[in-house]
Amino acid sequence: MYIFAIESSCDETSVSVLRADGNKIEILSNIVSSQISIHALYGGVVPEIASRAHCEAITNVARDAIDKSGISLSELSAVAVTFAPGLIGSLLVGVSFAKALALSLNIPLIPVDHIEAHVAAAYIENEALTPPYLALVVSGGHTSLYKVTDYSEFEEIGASRDDACGEAFDKVGRVMGLPYPGGAAMDKLASEAFEKYDFGKKGALTFPSPAVADNSLDFSFSGLKTAVINHIHNEKQNQKTDVLNDDTRCEIAGAFTKTVCDGISKKLSLALEENKTEYLVMAGGVAANSHLRKAVASVCERRGVKFIVPPISLCGDNAAMTGAAGYYLYKRGLFADSSLNAFASDEAAEEYISNLKEIKAK
Repeated sequence: MYIFAIESSCDETSVSVLRADGNKIEILSNIVSSQISIHALYGGVVPEIASRAHCEAITNVARDAIDKSGISLSELSAVAVTFAPGLIGSLLVGVSFAKALALSLNIPLIPVDHIEAHVAAAYIENEALTPPYLALVVSGGHTSLYKVTDYSEFEEIGASRDDACGEAFDKVGRVMGLPYPGGAAMDKLASEAFEKYDFGKKGALTFPSPAVADNSLDFSFSGLKTAVINHIHNEKQNQKTDVLNDDTRCEIAGAFTKTVCDGISKKLSLALEENKTEYLVMAGGVAANSHLRKAVASVCERRGVKFIVPPISLCGDNAAMTGAAGYYLYKRGLFADSSLNAFASDEAAEEYISNLKEIKAK
């Protein structure tokens, strides 16, 4: 079967065409139109500008995806679309386009949860991956741990109580003066820092851990973000400059990255101790961070758990992951009708899918 998938939850307009059979999912096309250059002017995503850019891009991106896939619209089996969570204006562009296309072709419309889609990206190059397993989602809007009991059954067992990991990376990078988005530049600076500094020795620069100091599996990145930003401001005052010198930026990037990796590793280790699993999947935009990948891989190795992470090209927002999640919803017959709306919150998405499951069960 062929699935046409749309992702527009934030600042990437993406359309993908997938071929799926059994547990084999093949990407025929995966076009991503990024808005980075637009939002870089403001140091972050501006929702109204994002939704307008989606409107301008989606028709051409959809056409390119079909052309590159080598199939015709008449061969499509279903349309999958991210309907939540995300920026409501951006989501509505994708949902509206998907509803119109599904109606015109008289094929099923599949509503996909953005977080579940990030995890589903792991299925594309890992046919052997089957539930149950644990998943760690680290992105601009989420830092959460899940028990994945079935392809479309997620139980959250840990989450950030405030800011997400990716949001902290972006904000710290912006205050440091790194180019937007700050993830790639921070990754490179941290690599240089780990060669120059020993952050394990006494007197090394340290920041508060994002691992909540209790027996939960929760995180808190707000205090860490504030501590790093305050340190940056103090250094600027001490150096009497608006731009930190290279050595200071390098050291801060290293200490910050190590703190994030250590905090996530701590809670992940506890999660693996409490929940026996064969696999641990890490997904989301921050899963592209090379240091976090190494840290999580190390935890999994110590625990005897197989570590799976999508390729970097599928870590950020893209429609291929939406299509992968949509495929398993299709197999369960969980379809939406023309009343499908977009939702900004996780809770609303969960309630909508839960209602679909109840209707299907009857």
